[in-house]
Amino acid sequence: MDIDLVVIGAGMAARATAMRVRKAGWSVAIVDEKPYGGTCALRGCDPKKMLVAGAEAVDWNRRMRGHGVVGELSIDWPELISFKRSFTDPVPAQHEDDYRKAGIATFHGSVRFTGPNSLSIAGETLSFRHVVIASGAEPVHLGIPCEEYLIDNEAFMALEKLPRRIVFVGGSYIAAEFSHIAARAGAEVTVLQRGDRMLKQFEPELVGWLMESFYRIGIDVRTNTTVKAIAKSARGFRISAEKDQTPQVVEADLVVHAAGRRPALGRLVLESANVAVEKGRLRLNEFLQSTSNPAVYGAGDSADLGPALTPVAAHDGKVVAHNLLNGNSRTPDYRGVPSVAFVLPPIARVGMSEEEARRSDKRIRVKCERTSGWYTARREAEPVYGYKTITLEGSGEILGAHLVGPNADEVINLFGLAIRHGLTATDLKRTVFAYPTGGSDIGYML
Repeated sequence: MDIDLVVIGAGMAARATAMRVRKAGWSVAIVDEKPYGGTCALRGCDPKKMLVAGAEAVDWNRRMRGHGVVGELSIDWPELISFKRSFTDPVPAQHEDDYRKAGIATFHGSVRFTGPNSLSIAGETLSFRHVVIASGAEPVHLGIPCEEYLIDNEAFMALEKLPRRIVFVGGSYIAAEFSHIAARAGAEVTVLQRGDRMLKQFEPELVGWLMESFYRIGIDVRTNTTVKAIAKSARGFRISAEKDQTPQVVEADLVVHAAGRRPALGRLVLESANVAVEKGRLRLNEFLQSTSNPAVYGAGDSADLGPALTPVAAHDGKVVAHNLLNGNSRTPDYRGVPSVAFVLPPIARVGMSEEEARRSDKRIRVKCERTSGWYTARREAEPVYGYKTITLEGSGEILGAHLVGPNADEVINLFGLAIRHGLTATDLKRTVFAYPTGGSDIGYML
């Protein structure tokens, strides 16, 4: 079968590319070995935040007790998972139906390249003019004995019953977000983080304030701790670790991989298509095109050029579609893309970190303050609230914004808007926001 475009993967990057190129009259096929919908809709941000909704209700209840709220809420895990499935279960069929209506051929099964312009899908060969690799990401290999006992985020969100003792190996988004969900659902949670702090992507001061919320709900966070092995035990699993050269042992009923992800490229046999890979990533030019095979493009987590976020994947897909249809003339623009860890309370960032700004040799102004006494925090009885903003001296250009606390996940978008469209600190301070809201705090942060 000869196809103008084959898209490997069925997530947001793949959908954005396939639909646009098909609308232009090309023949298009899409293939995925997993159900259609991709990581965000089925295994990542959307279902995760539905679980966070249950944790938020419990968190609100606990914080407001003694402030006019009585009684105690708790999470019914099977019901919460059922709520999550009310969203995820219909997605694959909906996506496949959308593709069929658009005239896009759909395939299921594992993919392997057989040549520079051909691939095999479960034994069927397709020839293509172009292919877009948008196959997402997978957990990194840790090299730990009995690593196969670890489950990933996908398996965690499919648990019919929440185990009593859970250990997260790693300290990034998955560990932070899922530990808060699990702890508020009644589990005993331990986080084993090799580095000196969790959430390295965020500013150290803000992460330091946020850690109080971990301790407040009983999460045992052990930094500078390296996992050495995982073994079956009579009651579950025994995790052997080392902290400051001192051996440690943690018992658990469930061990979760939370130590990072990488582009899922290993099974594609890229060398058969002369697709170069460097340090586990596709080697792409500024147009998201392979530097070794011009028929091949990458997008989303497979491209791994921008932040590993759903809006970035969709943005990459649009860029690739434009370049396929019009020739290489558009490059991705990752300015002002916010990132949020949906812990309770959330922590968010956009733009430069303070370290990045200082390395840039710009004349910067940094304002950093913990603001637990502000109305926004007091109204919700949430002691963790603060910010760091980085602006350019003189012009007031906003270089970076970092927030932790109530509404941080929403307010960060206003800073992202400012960075992407060149609004200054003065512009934001002159803006009249609804009051009292999280947005009305922005003027005091600059």
